[in-house]
Amino acid sequence: MAGSSHVYQAPRGTRDFLPDDMAVRLHIERAWRDAAVNHGFDEIEGPTFEHLELYTSKSGPGIVSELFSFQRSGGETDFALRPEFTPTLARMAAAQGRGLAVPTRWFSMPWHYRAERPQRGRLREFRQFNVDVIGDPSPAADADTIAVAVAALRSLGLTHDDVQVRISHRAVVNRILADLGVADDRITDAQDLLDKRDRIDPDAFAAKAAELGLTDDAVARLGALGGDSVPASTDPATLAEAWSVPADALTELVALRRELEARGLLDACRWDISIVRGLAYYTGAVWEIHETSGNERAIAGGGRYDQLVESFGGPSLPACGFGMGDVVLELVLRDRDLITDGAELLPRPDAFLVSMGDDTDDAVVPLLTRLRAAGLHARATDKTTRNLGKLIKDANRARARYAVIIGEEFADGRVVVKDLDSGDQTEVELDQLESRLGTG
Repeated sequence: MAGSSHVYQAPRGTRDFLPDDMAVRLHIERAWRDAAVNHGFDEIEGPTFEHLELYTSKSGPGIVSELFSFQRSGGETDFALRPEFTPTLARMAAAQGRGLAVPTRWFSMPWHYRAERPQRGRLREFRQFNVDVIGDPSPAADADTIAVAVAALRSLGLTHDDVQVRISHRAVVNRILADLGVADDRITDAQDLLDKRDRIDPDAFAAKAAELGLTDDAVARLGALGGDSVPASTDPATLAEAWSVPADALTELVALRRELEARGLLDACRWDISIVRGLAYYTGAVWEIHETSGNERAIAGGGRYDQLVESFGGPSLPACGFGMGDVVLELVLRDRDLITDGAELLPRPDAFLVSMGDDTDDAVVPLLTRLRAAGLHARATDKTTRNLGKLIKDANRARARYAVIIGEEFADGRVVVKDLDSGDQTEVELDQLESRLGTG
């Protein structure tokens, strides 16, 4: 309304990205993309919104309350902003049919939207790194996706001392739950409860476990599942004893252990049977990456979902993958001082031009244009002052490598180049300027 002093805010659960914030986001995305590409994955993208049925067909109508769903004005088709990428991935793979290369290695970094109450580490709009292998049933594919996640985190400064991959297996979990006395038709409920174990009060956990028909002893054993996660280097016999399952139930995890060892990842991984992942489409190994301090929710999570592509009308293809959101990851990086100031991540200009007189002002734009044409990152001051000290401060504020001072020497075909890191300055011939600035 004209004359109103009202200032609009960003919608709750969303973020504005000012230059410093954008630098942080691009820093994270660069680590994601480099890790995926270096491990042989190709980038894809899908639509921001999908048919609502894509989500309700697998999760039921109850999921609608968790989505931003809508109809076009005057239309009849229900759509929803995507809350995750895996259904889109499965739809895209199914659409390729038998023409899909096997195995296919894809990654994406799409926006996602969830209509839920915003809280620390969980927003309504967020960026997510998705990495998937389609058409490879072997544990090598699971290990490859874990390797991408670990490589991305390591490039951001997070080592196995900071974060750990906690690995489980849905079939093993189900076997343990059945041995505890959980009925077949309550296995999913028990999985959900186990998934929430660390987020609810112990008494509430025990009460809900009792509702599953478990004895007091079984409730105690269910609550103790996981605990301190077991190193991935643990031999199968010890692991079978720790989980009270026969060794032959761990065949796939033993094979995964071998693949992780081949990639030098055992130190980064732990076995933790309390990891079940909440989504029903997981069929085999599942895993999450957590801070060793446990301050934040999972940084990443994924696993194997061998029937998903087929469930969307595609061929029967095994698949596995993970998602890693930017919100929790940024919190972890900031908490560990791996990101302190987004300005430090902004690209540094090669040259910052300042004019010292009226007779050299007209030289600034042509020289800027020339340097940019040579592929250099060049900027100029917006200030009208002739105070060199203030202009150099301007150049330092922009984090430029060099200040190019256009003064009285310009008439003789020279400028003064000041190295803003060392403080050294020299006169440089104009025809040598590009080479001089390109040496930093």
